[in-house]
Amino acid sequence: MRVEIWSDIACPWCYVGKARFEKALAGFPHREQVEVVHRSFELDPGRSKDEVSLVLPMLSKKYGMTEEQARAAELDLGRNAAAEGLAYRTEGRDHGNTFDMHRLLHFAKEHGRQDTLIGLFYRANFAEEESVYGAAEDRLVALAAEAGLDADAARAVLADPERYADAVRADEREAAELGANGVPFFVLDRRFGVSGAQPAEVFAQALDQAWGARSPLTPLTPIVPAGADTDAEACGPDGCEIPQGANRAADRA
Repeated sequence: MRVEIWSDIACPWCYVGKARFEKALAGFPHREQVEVVHRSFELDPGRSKDEVSLVLPMLSKKYGMTEEQARAAELDLGRNAAAEGLAYRTEGRDHGNTFDMHRLLHFAKEHGRQDTLIGLFYRANFAEEESVYGAAEDRLVALAAEAGLDADAARAVLADPERYADAVRADEREAAELGANGVPFFVLDRRFGVSGAQPAEVFAQALDQAWGARSPLTPLTPIVPAGADTDAEACGPDGCEIPQGANRAADRA
């Protein structure tokens, strides 16, 4: 079963939602048969790479809050993060364009390190002081290396703005086609969608439901003439059956 998660590194509920989903997945009896794929979604795609601002003033401007209301919202997020065992800086964080991080996540996916890298990006953005925005290429390369990726290869991705750009945009188009207008957005086996950082219990129910809805294979009974042999040839772990006609041809040779 495949679970696809549309998210943005700048989204605090994506950070919390990932932890809650992972808690549910850890208790899922079929967890070893679940593939998790992270998909790209930018909350602020029109933001310039050079436009970096502190979170509290950004929230005040974007949502029409006072700075005190923005601070209260951040404190509430901090409490939710702490409840999931996550560190969260409620003061002094910054905010910016995440496109380069999404490109690196597609690079990491090719090397089987995507989940590790997005976890490091979340930690760096929400819990650490050094910025991941603006002229932060060295910081992103260091995080890629920490995730087990080749640092020079990661730097080469960042140096070419078109590398994986189409993959990021394709994810975002697909999110729109699926009706996702916010993140995190979880899609289970392309059958069920779950929006938001739901409690772990909700994710556990969704995993059970999606697993139970998987359709078993229905074998088709071939229509054959009366008296005909219905044991068709096939290949298996021990090799391929040799048709009887082939044996006779070999004997004649």
